[in-house]
Amino acid sequence: MRALCVILLSPLLLTLAAAQQPAAADQSMTSYCNFADDNQVSMQYSTLHKEEPQNGKVWIPGGSAPVLFVQTPLVLNNVPIPIGGYTVYVIPGKKTWTLVVSKNVTVGAKYDEAQDLVRASMETAALPDPSDALHVSFEHSAPKTCSIRFDYGKTAAFGADFQEK
Repeated sequence: MRALCVILLSPLLLTLAAAQQPAAADQSMTSYCNFADDNQVSMQYSTLHKEEPQNGKVWIPGGSAPVLFVQTPLVLNNVPIPIGGYTVYVIPGKKTWTLVVSKNVTVGAKYDEAQDLVRASMETAALPDPSDALHVSFEHSAPKTCSIRFDYGKTAAFGADFQEK
């Protein structure tokens, strides 16, 4: 009888044990910026990281480059960015970071400088509450301008402005 109870209850106990396991943290986020004319720019990125950022070296958080989606023609650092999808990389520095928008959208491809569409310098500041998860956000700095911001560790990098044409 005891063996029969164990056999009958085993699947139930396994199901309950599995339900008690913590869910995996969401690793993918999307940040948006909506312009007044309902056009949008957005970025999909991983909140987790595989490698720590190193000064002067291209950093790819989560091991996969963030993807920038552009619904309206933009300008960054006086360079036009047509409607479409792009990969984004950051190069941390001691005092500034560099934002790189790349034409290469092949998933899992390694960074290739020859595919750079535009680079823009970003100012940095210390964060009061450091985080080990990447957070990307857009902020309106003018009616047709969205500024991108990266927060990671003790650093906030900001000031690369996407301007709607």
